[in-house]
Amino acid sequence: MSCSENAEESLVEAALKVLNTADPFEKARFGDEVANKWLQGLITRPYDASVDLPVPDRPARLQNVKLVSPSEMPKLGKAGSLQSRQAIVHSLVHTESWAIDLSWDIIARFGRQESMPRDFFTDFVKVAQDEGRHFILLASRLKELGSFYGALPAHDGLWDSAIATSKDLLARLAIEHCVHEARGLDVLPTTISRFRKGGDDETAALLETVVYPEEITHCAAGVKWFKYLCLRSKDPIMASEITKESDPRKADTTGDIYEEVIQKFHATVRAFFRGPLKPPFNEAARTAAGFGPQWYEPLAVKEMSKE
Repeated sequence: MSCSENAEESLVEAALKVLNTADPFEKARFGDEVANKWLQGLITRPYDASVDLPVPDRPARLQNVKLVSPSEMPKLGKAGSLQSRQAIVHSLVHTESWAIDLSWDIIARFGRQESMPRDFFTDFVKVAQDEGRHFILLASRLKELGSFYGALPAHDGLWDSAIATSKDLLARLAIEHCVHEARGLDVLPTTISRFRKGGDDETAALLETVVYPEEITHCAAGVKWFKYLCLRSKDPIMASEITKESDPRKADTTGDIYEEVIQKFHATVRAFFRGPLKPPFNEAARTAAGFGPQWYEPLAVKEMSKE
């Protein structure tokens, strides 16, 4: 890095160090440290405008997890057996490990390049910190269940989407931070119920009280900044108001300009996401994230009608 040794490290520089940390546990711990420094004001600059720092195509990863294509993944089961519970939690741990990288990657890859406001960095720092905490908690639970991260195969579908959207922030927000995050909200209640029925109340409680509510805020961040980018050139005042709204449901206002935003979302998903958005949808959680049915139902109905 070309910054002088005495210069204060920027958030983007720190984010790149997280991305280049191979051990997932160390990555989560280091990411938490960076997040705390930013949130406490110990890191003050989001980036150095005079320096263009390269972002790796793939973050550093240990080779301790056997990777297979999504079609080759073994069935996870319905949490009725210990083996099934281990497989489901292992899958969740792997997803969270990639979610950490995705959060730091959007900061490092797009923040300076798209001249995003400070709140953008703060929102995704918080998302990254949450994902790191989810990873550590779920990995610990997996160990309590008699297994460990790397014991089972996994796939890297999330990062495949990241590569496909690596040059387009609107696409990254739409696919990773709206479509994939919202899909997680759709399936989590069923997963929680299955753990309860399987007698694993501890895992169910972890998912219900920690992971589920925080994932709603992650989807909300994607929707919020997608709107902001669409509106920034058309109506800067409205775009600024979106970034200040604490309740994402209130920011989901109707009107011609919002209709343009939603149509842009539909076009972006069709261009970058393979296949339909599959119901059933968790309408309550999606709405809590400011992601009402007008965003996703037309996509699902229109795309499914082609089959």
